[in-house]
Amino acid sequence: MRRAPSDAHHRSLRAGLIAALVGVSLVLSGCSSLFLPQSVTSTPTGESVSADLAPYYHQVLTWKSCDDGMQCATAKAPLDWSKPAGASISLALIRHRATNGHPLGSLLVNPGGPGASGVDFVKNSLTFAVDKTLESNYDIVGFDPRGVNHSSAIKCYTDPATFDTYIYGLPKGTIGSDQWINEVEQQNKAFGEACAKDTGALLGHVDTDSAARDLDLLRAALGDKKLDYLGYSYGTLLGQTYANLFPKKTGRLVLDGVVDPTVSPFELSADQAKGFELDLRAFLAECPKIKDCPFTGTVDQSMTSIRGLLDKLDRSPIRNSDGRMLGSQTMFTAIIYPLYNTTSWPYLVDLFNDVDNGSAKIAFSFADAYNDRNANGTYASNETEAFIAINCLDYPSDPNVSTMRTQEAQLDKLAPVFGHEMAWGGTSCFDWPYKPTRTAGALAAKGSAPIIVIGTTGDPATPYAMAQHVATLLQNGHLITYHGNGHTAYNKDTTPADQCVNTAVDAFFIHGTVPQSDPQCGA
Repeated sequence: MRRAPSDAHHRSLRAGLIAALVGVSLVLSGCSSLFLPQSVTSTPTGESVSADLAPYYHQVLTWKSCDDGMQCATAKAPLDWSKPAGASISLALIRHRATNGHPLGSLLVNPGGPGASGVDFVKNSLTFAVDKTLESNYDIVGFDPRGVNHSSAIKCYTDPATFDTYIYGLPKGTIGSDQWINEVEQQNKAFGEACAKDTGALLGHVDTDSAARDLDLLRAALGDKKLDYLGYSYGTLLGQTYANLFPKKTGRLVLDGVVDPTVSPFELSADQAKGFELDLRAFLAECPKIKDCPFTGTVDQSMTSIRGLLDKLDRSPIRNSDGRMLGSQTMFTAIIYPLYNTTSWPYLVDLFNDVDNGSAKIAFSFADAYNDRNANGTYASNETEAFIAINCLDYPSDPNVSTMRTQEAQLDKLAPVFGHEMAWGGTSCFDWPYKPTRTAGALAAKGSAPIIVIGTTGDPATPYAMAQHVATLLQNGHLITYHGNGHTAYNKDTTPADQCVNTAVDAFFIHGTVPQSDPQCGA
């Protein structure tokens, strides 16, 4: 069963695409020093907290050399923040020291997901995470939220082949039929049971509210009186939640590719379906300029052709060399993967041409990259498991078949190409072992420091309207608009429009400068 393309993804997308196609590995970013001491320790803020929280807020982090010049550490957090005297969990961190030797403080970075590894993000893709100005002036800290990868992690299917069946398998029956819905729900129920068995109590405590409380603990243990934070995509929801819980502890927060905390799961799916279709239309408009573009008609004709291709794959899936079958939902994942970044659009030409030739090779390479699956069939991280587990706590799902069929019809009307692929969200958390804990609603963060909110007009995953709304919801939110396509805007490329975003963000982080008005970058 394919996971839905919720708000986020790795910002190292372009590099990931290249790796998927030609087998190259990501290049580690430069290090501030090649001769680091074996270990150094943090100096916690020592702030006053209750006795049961003191062991966490006052803990000393031991940084050890790792990954060619970076430093790694492990922090402890309460498993259950309502019972901090109980069991604890581990949180993994990695740090790249400020290259000027005089850091303004720690800048915590979250790449999104939910479920993406901030440790791997900083380790493998530092130059995608921040620009040289922030590298120079801040200690860049990547962290894996609770449940994710190197921290105390969600564990579900330990057999990659079983996991393959769950993600890529083709349930019997026509999509949306009673037979299909029943099989999908039973698959999701079995997956949840496996997660509960292999993960234990942690599965019920990977919600965003708990992760935001972890952020405050990390801030104090790092020795920072205020939190400086850069969150992408889902990381913006985490940042909003933190600011709402700890408004007086906010330093300089930047939220890029913004998730609206007020939307329902269906509204999120509808917004994303429309967003991905808008970007697909933008690609199709540019496609004739790309070598070997297979689309020769109008944009509307090409959109109809792509919907026809997806329907054809449901009737007659294409067998991959490893035996997996390419149906419409895996093809959908393969299509949206390059849509996250306009520089990756040429790879869509390769994808469509390959499928037109009866091959599933490129489609599965893209879907595998999206799902963090290695070429040998193993999985590089638990991103998919964490994505599902966190969302099942953050968003209530309605498994009522009548409701889902009504919503499917609405999605088909709103987004004729992709709406059908993003329906049936009510099956996602069917009979999940733990009930949702987050309630949709505004997060005003009353009394916070200024918060920068960045929205891209053609963002497919977190549509621009979300950034506009969040900037008004936050009591001290300030919108920066980037007129362009792709998911997120900061540190994307070196065009003048992109530098407009970088200039504003860097001025905010380094000097605390808040734009007097929206700079309308790229307009």
